[in-house]
This record gives sequence, structure tokens and C-alpha cells, in this order.
Amino acid sequence: MEFKDYYDILGVKPDASEAEIKSAYRKLARQYHPDRNKDPGAEERFKAINEANEALRDPEKRRAYDQLRAGGYRGGEQFRPPPGWGQGGGFGDAGNGDFSDFFESLFGRTGGGPRAQPRPRRGRDVQAQVQIDLQTAFDGGRTRLALHDSSGQERVLEVKIPAGILPGQVIRLGGQGQPGAAGGPNGDLMLEVTIRDDPRFRLEGRNVLHVLPLAPWEAALGTTVPVQTLAGAVDLRIPPGSQSGRKLRLKGRGLPGASPGDQFVELSIRAPAAESDAQREAYESLQKQFEGYDPRA
Repeated sequence: MEFKDYYDILGVKPDASEAEIKSAYRKLARQYHPDRNKDPGAEERFKAINEANEALRDPEKRRAYDQLRAGGYRGGEQFRPPPGWGQGGGFGDAGNGDFSDFFESLFGRTGGGPRAQPRPRRGRDVQAQVQIDLQTAFDGGRTRLALHDSSGQERVLEVKIPAGILPGQVIRLGGQGQPGAAGGPNGDLMLEVTIRDDPRFRLEGRNVLHVLPLAPWEAALGTTVPVQTLAGAVDLRIPPGSQSGRKLRLKGRGLPGASPGDQFVELSIRAPAAESDAQREAYESLQKQFEGYDPRA
């Protein structure tokens, strides 16, 4: 087997402090975690980082490793434990990890005896995304999600969506992650929610925004018009003299929750095109009636 230089794997000096080792491990573990890093070799690098941390974070293991390393061993060189290694008390269980033969030849035996039985290990959590439409986020419901494992096998899960869920929130499906080892439980599936764009509404936290087109006379004189909401159409009173950009509030018509959101209706005045002589005359008459009015003033 090959000797592993754990200091080199973590990118620290042999005299690094415990804090420096911990900091290097955390940085590299985040960088190479298989749930984040899909590059080839990232998972093997992650395992090597975990193993190096397991050897160096424990003062007793580190002292023993440093004694071996002081004998001139370097990373990649052929290695065989010195005669009598591990017969002075051993290190107990090698820990709760998937370690190399090199690591277990140093630390994975108790008193030089048979290899300890592996502990049950919980499987890794798996992260994925589930995309839903805004109406489902409002109503709640169920959606089907197809996932592929490392061997390419597809499995289809039915996911329960709670009413009022927001983008970025996570749904945990217990036991649907990576299988456990040595009888340990499976990990969980962590589904981050994304919400598709909706042509009717824009989501702003728990609030929703709806743009309502109005004719000039509706805005000027006031009226009552039907307005779409996620719970169905409602009648909305438009005050006389309303202008484009004005927002009217429909309390509690946003996404449900402990503090339900509101719906804001933004008015947008749309002037019809004058396509006939009579329509042009109507606009000219309107211009005379409002002589002196400057919309840019």
C-alpha cells in the first residue's frame, strides 16, 4: 500500500495548529462535497479529505502518525507498518467513515487484534430541486418527481407540497437519500423548491403583484371590475381619478401562512388607438375639453 501524506492532502504544514487543521478541513470539505461538486474525482477527493482530518484531529492518532512520518515516509511511497505497530494499546474503532487500507492499518485495529466490526453508518443526505407552479404553491397538493441514482436507475416519488411554500424552502423526505452502511439508516432527500414564472402574477415574498389594464375613462370616472386572484376572481372598485402605477391592496390574497401575504393590483391605463374618423374626432373633442392639461408637468 502507499503512504498517505495527510498534511499535504489538507494543504497545511506539519506544525499546523488544531484550529488551522479544522479550518482547512472545513474549506476543502465544502469545496469537494459530492452534493455540490459534480466534477470527476470530487467524491474520492472528499473521502481523502475526511480521512486526513480523522487522522490529524485526534491528538493521539496525530502523534502516532507524526512518528511514522518522521521516519522518512512520503506520500505515494510504498509503505508497510513497522513490526509490532499497534500492539501497545491500539486506537479502538477507526471512526465512522469510509477509510483506506493505509488508515485502517494504522488506526483501525484494537490492540493489534482483528479488525473491529464497522459501526452502522447513516447514508448521506441527497439534495435536489422540485419545481412547481404558483397555483400549487398557493393551494398545496402533490407533484411527481423523477430521480436517477448513480447507476442510472429511475425512481418516481410523489411529493406533498404544503400550501404557502416559498421559493428556496426545503422539503425533507426521510429515508429517500443514500443507503446506509452496515445496517445504518438511509439518508434523507432534501428538495429545494423553485416556482415557475406565472403570466398573471409576480411573487414578492408572500405577496403577489397583478397588473390590471384600464381604459382611460375607467380610471378617470371610477368603476368596478373583476380582478384575478390565486383564489379566484373578485370585484375591485377603482376610485375616480386613478393613475397608472397606483397600487390597490387586496388583504390576505397572497400566499397563505402564519402571516398571509397580500395581493397588490397595479393599475395600467391603456389608451385605445383611434382607427376611425369618429374616434379621432372624439380624441380631438377630449383634447379641447382638457385644453392646457400637460401630462408631463
